[in-house]
Amino acid sequence: MLLKVKKLYLIAGRPIAILHQDTAKWLNMHVGERIRICKYGKAKKDIFAPIDITGGNTILNTDEIALSQEIVKELGIKKREVVDVNPGMKPLSVEYIKKKLNGQPLNFTELFSIISDIVNNRLTEIEIAYFVSAVYMYDLSFKETVNLTKAMIKTGNKLNIDRELVLDKHSPGGVEGNRTTPIVVSIIGAVIDKFRLNAIMPNNSSRAITSAAGTADVMETVCDVEFPIGELKKIVEKTNSCLVWGGSLGMAPADDKLIQVERLLSLDPKGQLIASILSKKLAAGVNRLLLDISYGPGSKFPTIHDAKALKKRFERLANLFGVQTVIVLTRGDQPIGKGVGSVLEMKDVLEVLKQEKCRPRDLEDRSIYLASELLALVLKIKLSRAEKIVKGVLLSGEAFDKFKEIIEAQGGSTSKFKELSVGRHIARVLSDKKGVVKEISNKKLSRTARFAGSPIDKGAGLILHKHLHDRVNKKEVLFTIYAETKEKLISAKKIAGIIKPVTIK
Repeated sequence: MLLKVKKLYLIAGRPIAILHQDTAKWLNMHVGERIRICKYGKAKKDIFAPIDITGGNTILNTDEIALSQEIVKELGIKKREVVDVNPGMKPLSVEYIKKKLNGQPLNFTELFSIISDIVNNRLTEIEIAYFVSAVYMYDLSFKETVNLTKAMIKTGNKLNIDRELVLDKHSPGGVEGNRTTPIVVSIIGAVIDKFRLNAIMPNNSSRAITSAAGTADVMETVCDVEFPIGELKKIVEKTNSCLVWGGSLGMAPADDKLIQVERLLSLDPKGQLIASILSKKLAAGVNRLLLDISYGPGSKFPTIHDAKALKKRFERLANLFGVQTVIVLTRGDQPIGKGVGSVLEMKDVLEVLKQEKCRPRDLEDRSIYLASELLALVLKIKLSRAEKIVKGVLLSGEAFDKFKEIIEAQGGSTSKFKELSVGRHIARVLSDKKGVVKEISNKKLSRTARFAGSPIDKGAGLILHKHLHDRVNKKEVLFTIYAETKEKLISAKKIAGIIKPVTIK
């Protein structure tokens, strides 16, 4: 069926098509079913999308179709251009998803079919959600994890920069305010320059999935984080480092679409998490990797047993793919740093890099520890020697200089450091009794910060004034909430009062 494209400038985050109800009836289609769309007479490239339906005498005529910007951009469609629209056949990968839902293992061909269809938008968001749920319920065997990693790499781009050492650092998350990555990348980048190592550190991080902010969300407060892979190569070749969002690079693109669904479901399946991390690192050519797994009550890995289980699985997979890895287990039973939220976390990062007196020492100490572990792995030196080098470039300001160089290479400006502003609507959460801080829930703080508007509102979030084991007086401030609108502040304060992120005993 031929239809004229009506531009409505819909940004849905995924392919979406809207049909007039009479057109949908003629095609015998219902809401959520998929259609195949291609340019009329130019059927070399097509895209599949679920449909929404609008009633009569509204935004569409029966000979029109509205497309989200994702489809318009992908197919290069112009206003009023004619497209060929037909019902889309359900892909075979749906049967493989059902197979996993029944608890049966999937082979490489089946997993590659699912991942390929996700990349090519042949699966609806609901079908992807079923795949995520199936992996969450039944996990992945080691063989499935290997095959999923291979499938993710095979369907994406590769960085391909010819250096002897390609380094990176990653944390699976789950600990609020734990913004060590920008500090570690700046330290290691400074060491690479200082010792003229034949190395690069092309860090591609994620946005928030279940937390209040991800590294990419935080970096976006001072510079661009989205680049095509060709431009990224120029940045890395110039600075030997970068701090970008992996989703814009097309490296393991299926993972970014899986993350969108995981964010909605608040799920992060462990087997898929391992494949996600390693596939992106391998696509960037990483051969030396530090993995920081935090554990503790309220974090993604509640016990050290959970953290050790992930460590064992990841080490085995990394060895298979030839990546030298050091995996550290760190405490994650409370936030690291003072800020929770994009701008607030960037302020913590800057205080550490600039070595200000008020800097969060817990964030600094962990960053030094992680950078030292990675450097010891790379240079094959004792940890004490590595720590001395790391502290040296931090204290001398070389790490801060490297950070500024990365910011400018990514289209930012150091003038933005002074322009960082938090939400103007503020609420202070007070202790209702005198005592000692016995528990600080990462998940509850994240939920509070999200109600305040984080990570979409860059200035939203909270500052933590107390940490575990601190003494507290009645009516003393536990944390301060920041929001960009009064309504969001009210919501955040209300949810904080109900779930109580900080426990005093």
